[in-house]
Amino acid sequence: MKILYAIQGTGNGHLSRSMDIVPLLKKMGDVDVLVSGMQGDLNLPFPIKYKLHGFGFIFGKSGGVDMWSTFLKSRFRKFVKEIKDLPIDKYDMVINDFEPVSAWACYLANKPCIGLSHQSAVLHDKAPLPPEADMIGRLVLKNYAPVSVQYGFHFKAIDKNIYTPVIRQQVREQEVSDKDHYTVYLPAYDDKRLIKRLTEFKDVQWDVFSKHNKKVLKHKNVAIQPIDNEAFIKSMAQSAGVLCGAGFETPAEAMFLKKKVLVIPMKNQYEQQLNAAMLKEMGVPVIKSLKPKHDEKILDWIENGKTVKVNYPDNTQAILDLIFEQYADANYVSAGLTVH
Repeated sequence: MKILYAIQGTGNGHLSRSMDIVPLLKKMGDVDVLVSGMQGDLNLPFPIKYKLHGFGFIFGKSGGVDMWSTFLKSRFRKFVKEIKDLPIDKYDMVINDFEPVSAWACYLANKPCIGLSHQSAVLHDKAPLPPEADMIGRLVLKNYAPVSVQYGFHFKAIDKNIYTPVIRQQVREQEVSDKDHYTVYLPAYDDKRLIKRLTEFKDVQWDVFSKHNKKVLKHKNVAIQPIDNEAFIKSMAQSAGVLCGAGFETPAEAMFLKKKVLVIPMKNQYEQQLNAAMLKEMGVPVIKSLKPKHDEKILDWIENGKTVKVNYPDNTQAILDLIFEQYADANYVSAGLTVH
């Protein structure tokens, strides 16, 4: 069986999940990997057949998505050309992790596209909603990468075909300890802002992983280093807590490692608002920004924060087996979109 596994490359979450999924898929068929997007930092340990521009979102430096840069770098004509040029008909099965080029190529060819992503879960009817509605954000999430059928991952298994997160083996195998530092991953803030705010908490050692710096530097009690997968996982495993955006993989991995977590959802990023709603429901503290008015909540988390107990079993193979059982036979031919 010829399989196309398509990954959204904006950010690191989708890429990190693929590190466990792709090796399993390769045991089940002949797999080509497609990655589209511009802001991932991880080097994948397998060949990439298609490296595409896609249609990604640009992280800003003040806490949110940079909508202007996203617009300037969108290159819509190139996106349309990539959709048309992708040889989607040569594949027996397309599995999609919120990747728009392959999703729209399938849609236009009336070809089945199997969604296996976190985004398939956050829009589920049983997923909690943020206090403020965002109709445009919801519309973008629903139509960004249309699929025929959805299997989703969320912080909790809230319904049939909605599963707990894929935790990388590299994370599962970590030796967990507490060396008193706090690991920070806030890619929508630049180093200057992070240093200015975090140095206010003078008794805390902050270990910051930055998208905006390619060298290691130290300023008072804040250590800044570029994104490095192994170093980041080790830092989390040895930390007293994790301060991060309201993405999916980092909070999930931190909770799996039994670390207390504080999240700051990105502005202009509806998915992170949805994630924050679920995390808050589970007992994870959420603040809107790094502004001084939230210092008291940060300090309370440092001094009194608790871990949230989770059970994230390794069920990735079982999920893939189910997908193959239900959709791998040639009788499944209608795209019949069922986006929630």
